[in-house]
Amino acid sequence: MVAAELPRGIEILISALLIFGGLTAVLGALGLVRFKTFFARLHAPTKTSTLGIGGVLLGSMVYLSWISELAVIHQVLIAVFVFMTAPISAHQMAKAMLDANPEMRPPLPDSGQADSSRIGNSDLPAPHTGQDHDQIRPAPQRPAHD
Repeated sequence: MVAAELPRGIEILISALLIFGGLTAVLGALGLVRFKTFFARLHAPTKTSTLGIGGVLLGSMVYLSWISELAVIHQVLIAVFVFMTAPISAHQMAKAMLDANPEMRPPLPDSGQADSSRIGNSDLPAPHTGQDHDQIRPAPQRPAHD
């Protein structure tokens, strides 16, 4: 295949998309290394890798559509697959972490264990349940979800 001569504007656009994609992927890798908690580490690479792959794919689509004048359906399918699977896989990893460590799961709002500062009413007293404090039983444990 002979290298096609691209107009300067198209070269700049492709370069900008590739640089944007590469930088966001590097930022996601740095977030994975630097963040301390599991959920922060999960958030950084899933969001930035989606943007990074999107930038690289857009740059590739512009280049291939310019030199071949054909639709680049396979790259659109790759982008759709990545954009659909990245949030789903992140959700499943977070769910598995919470199922493996139930102590990390926040209390349910209706269990009586939710403190008012979490809801934004830190100056309001806790509601009275009608029970004496020495007779309050712990809330039943929430069953694990499949």
